[in-house]
Amino acid sequence: MQLTDNDGLPIINTSNYQLVVPADRPFVYLNNADGSRLAELFVLSGVQPLDGRDDTTSIGSWQVVVNNDQEIVLELSAQSSVWDAKIIRLCCQPNEVHYTVSVSGNGRLATYQPFGGYYSGNLRWGSGFFYSGQTFQQGFNPEPNIAERNFFVSAENSTIDLIGVPVPGLGDWFFTPPPFCFAFQTDEDRWLSLGIAAQPGENRFNAYRYHGQHNAFHLSLDYEGYTRVNGHYQLPDITIHFGTDPYDTLQQHADSLRTHGNAPTRLNPVQPAWWHEPIFCGWGPQCHIAATEKGRAPDFARQDLYEQFLVTLADNQINPGIVVLDDKWQATYGDNMVDSEKWPDIRGFISQQHEQGRKVLLWLKAWDSEGLPDNECIRNAAGQPVSFDPTNPAFEQRLRAAVQQMLSPTGYNADGFKLDFTARIPSGPGMQIHGDVWGLELMKTYLNILHSAAKQVKSDALIMTHTPHPYLADVVDMIRLNDINTGTDVNKAMQHRAQIAAIGCPTAIIDTDNWPITDRAAWRAYLPLQVALGVPSLYVATHIDTTGEPLEPQDYQLIRDVWAKHRAKRSQQ
Repeated sequence: MQLTDNDGLPIINTSNYQLVVPADRPFVYLNNADGSRLAELFVLSGVQPLDGRDDTTSIGSWQVVVNNDQEIVLELSAQSSVWDAKIIRLCCQPNEVHYTVSVSGNGRLATYQPFGGYYSGNLRWGSGFFYSGQTFQQGFNPEPNIAERNFFVSAENSTIDLIGVPVPGLGDWFFTPPPFCFAFQTDEDRWLSLGIAAQPGENRFNAYRYHGQHNAFHLSLDYEGYTRVNGHYQLPDITIHFGTDPYDTLQQHADSLRTHGNAPTRLNPVQPAWWHEPIFCGWGPQCHIAATEKGRAPDFARQDLYEQFLVTLADNQINPGIVVLDDKWQATYGDNMVDSEKWPDIRGFISQQHEQGRKVLLWLKAWDSEGLPDNECIRNAAGQPVSFDPTNPAFEQRLRAAVQQMLSPTGYNADGFKLDFTARIPSGPGMQIHGDVWGLELMKTYLNILHSAAKQVKSDALIMTHTPHPYLADVVDMIRLNDINTGTDVNKAMQHRAQIAAIGCPTAIIDTDNWPITDRAAWRAYLPLQVALGVPSLYVATHIDTTGEPLEPQDYQLIRDVWAKHRAKRSQQ
């Protein structure tokens, strides 16, 4: 790294990039090492409170506060219309840049707008909202979505978030979330990434957004009013990494989170052998019955039907190592006590699976408040429950007691959980919550309770989620690739998801899923790939539920072959 002086203004050169502070405008130029322009970064980012708008009214001059072979830090002071002070820092390292904004004052955060914001401090450039400049060829969003479209035009908008439902604009519930990191192509074989690096406890946002225009952009984080600034507050770093492809830059971002203490590194490497066993989930057969009988799939989560599913598999020499009881084995989603009409002897069923060398996971619906008292829930401004509240001690006690009942030998004696619907995490203004957490921190609060409670009952309990963010890696054991979008290239989509999951949570096992599927041909094509991606997962017993196509003898043979290949591979590791 080299720092040079250009008429009192710093220029930083590394083998990967160049950073130039111009004399006549509130930007910093980010260039390739050869000096060609990558981005013109507007550094006076907006930190918008709920009450008022942040306009940067004047700025000082850049100061060099650290200068050595491995790090050069520049600092700029600014005045704001709503904050007592604002400080911008650029920490430059050989292959990464950390951009940080901190404010002093009082207020509740609505939105943070990295590389964009209001400025009226130099009327040569007018006043109003300023954007950063970009020369990106295309962008990359790691989050799976309904369209299975991860590359986007740099003039478009893109979002990585925790929420999602199958309605317009929210069709990205598959990972909640992946790493908060966009990547951008700058040359034929060069990419850079713009990622979020928050200190533990400060991941208090629900969404990270890229706002693109022709040759311009800014970023934003949605805080929704649940973070109070009372004195000095440092916003999360924006990290910039440089690589050869989007996955390379995303890997560098995730590694950097772990290196700088933004994500856990002390992960449990011990993985019981049974965690890698092929999985049978009854949801697909439930959906097939619902389609033939014109009913609701959750109504067919019944003991007699699951026994029948497993007999069918046994008759075809299919022996899963893990059985998942899916939606809705429980009487209510919030309490997770068994529906005894559907499951007259759930403990006996689980014991029978144990006798056959199998483990059983119970499906849980995250955030659902069904059956819970209102005072254990997060409620909207009208007092209506929108989810259970993991920050409420009464609900935490209830959840821990439920986990004890579900996993202990004196209870149902199950072996872990398949957690679903994490995308229903509360979002929006005016919510009433017991504790002082929001966004990704709320997700971690819930997962930490579930994970720790399960491990206290059974140290080898398996926690399966679809939350492959590095910050959550110490509270999950298995990442599920989640639902398939029918009519798309299944193999390509699942390869992408598996790669993102491995980057985000490198020690987690991957559940390859395979529901729903376009048709039997697509199912047959995907099954062999599961061995390369992770643990084979089966969601059929007799028919492909989306089309009604029956399984043929060759299909059962395919399952046997894939599972035998997976088990042989595991035995050699």
